Amino acid sequence: MQRNFTRTLGMLALAAGLAAASSCTKDLNQAPDYSANAEVVYSDPAQIQQVLARLYATFAVSGQQGPAGQPDITGIDEGFSNYLRQYWQVQEVTTDEAIIGWNDGTLPKLNTDQWDANNEFVRATYDRVFYEIALCNEFIRQTSDANLSKRGLGSDAANTVRVYREEARVLRALSYWHALDLFGGGPFATENDAIGTTPQYKKGTDLFTYIESELKAVDAAGLLLAPRAVYARADKAVCWTLLTKLYLNAKVYTGTDRSTDAITYANKVLGAGYTLSPNYSWLFLADNDKSAAKNEIIFPITFDGIRTQTYGGMTYLVHAPVGGAVQPAAIGINGGWGGLRTKPTLTTLFPGGATGNADARQTLFFTKGQKSSVDTLTLFSNGYLVLKYKNVTSTGAAGSDAQVNGGSGNFPDTDFPMFRLADVKLMYAEALLRGGSGGTAGTALDQVNEVRARSGAAPLAAVALNDILDERARELYWEGHRRTDLIRFGKFTTGYNWAFKGGVPAGKDIESFRTLFPIPNSDRTVNTNLPQNPGYN
Repeated sequence: MQRNFTRTLGMLALAAGLAAASSCTKDLNQAPDYSANAEVVYSDPAQIQQVLARLYATFAVSGQQGPAGQPDITGIDEGFSNYLRQYWQVQEVTTDEAIIGWNDGTLPKLNTDQWDANNEFVRATYDRVFYEIALCNEFIRQTSDANLSKRGLGSDAANTVRVYREEARVLRALSYWHALDLFGGGPFATENDAIGTTPQYKKGTDLFTYIESELKAVDAAGLLLAPRAVYARADKAVCWTLLTKLYLNAKVYTGTDRSTDAITYANKVLGAGYTLSPNYSWLFLADNDKSAAKNEIIFPITFDGIRTQTYGGMTYLVHAPVGGAVQPAAIGINGGWGGLRTKPTLTTLFPGGATGNADARQTLFFTKGQKSSVDTLTLFSNGYLVLKYKNVTSTGAAGSDAQVNGGSGNFPDTDFPMFRLADVKLMYAEALLRGGSGGTAGTALDQVNEVRARSGAAPLAAVALNDILDERARELYWEGHRRTDLIRFGKFTTGYNWAFKGGVPAGKDIESFRTLFPIPNSDRTVNTNLPQNPGYN
């Protein structure tokens, strides 16, 4: 099975086409509405593969036709509603790494850490997470061994579908981890719950235990593909990386440190044959699925300028930071959106700030016509730009949409590296410094300096725990990790501030309850089993 597993199938009008839903959680125990009978779809391995492809594509696309017109969820503009776009925003614009200048709806409240339970961007994030879970539940339900036998699938076909089912379990666990990390819990259902019942609430510690047991059961079953067997599949290394992340953050979720367990699974990933891309910037270009960057990427959200067209996802991340003196053609697009910038709290982590060149990672900042400080949220010239994601290849060619559509360049080919090797190396180092044991891949300093060496940064003579937080910012900025990192290090709400945190230009401490987002009031209205997180009403 080749690259087109997720790229080309993701935007097909599937035989099992999924209907749009205004809110996912009230339908969490319901089967999606199919335009073809499920008995027909799930009797055909080719159509089953297409439905699985849609589970992957739900992270990338926003509806049934692309780039707009038949949204999966309603209540917000379809382009805004995209899973990756919303997840990236809640992880980045709420922190010291990114700021957005638009005044759409309640976006400024998200941007300044002042959201409430009616914020439509928080609600869209929540709905996306549970929409994906609902789709995975139905796929797993329909591909049970009993159903495969009843529908007469031969042994070879049934075995192939069993692998698909395990992948769906990993994708569901990923979304449940997002629910745990962002909301501290939520409505809970699996394939075993009766369709039509109202989901019960599962709190953080219980949800952590479920995700852990589910991923370990999948790993023990041994059906997942080997690491790197097929690009963009939820293989064994994806399962191990997710367990590493779960355990590294376990003290936040449960109050119990699980650093040794994080090391156990990081060891597995570090021994799985991945290698750092020889060029940092290649990780974020239009051919990162073909260049040496693919050997570092553990789990991408894939995009194709022709077949996965959306106004969220990588279209957003490529276009939104472009404006001012930036030439859009150099980024492989037809124009910028003039929204995203960064804050000096990020650029000052590098020697020489955004204008230095001692570290290849800082060469992706753009300073011409921009000021370092952010004094006015809506003024695009306030804050340096991050030109990390581009729709050009490592050889300088434009992406496919720019080539096929007469230079349009609206939609990028660039894949989003949700999990990659450098992240695992830094997690391994952090877990060691937090007192974990069993490391077989060298010392914390070894792993940090390997990451730094790739970008030409000077090696560190020693590394302490707080150095890891800074190094994660330098290596992983704008990749959707920062909020979780700051919370784990105890620096998200108090004791460390950045521009417009709490709504004031200099930044200020915010309420401790903001380490979690609220359960949207729109869903609590339809599911009275859902409590509200403390601090919200």
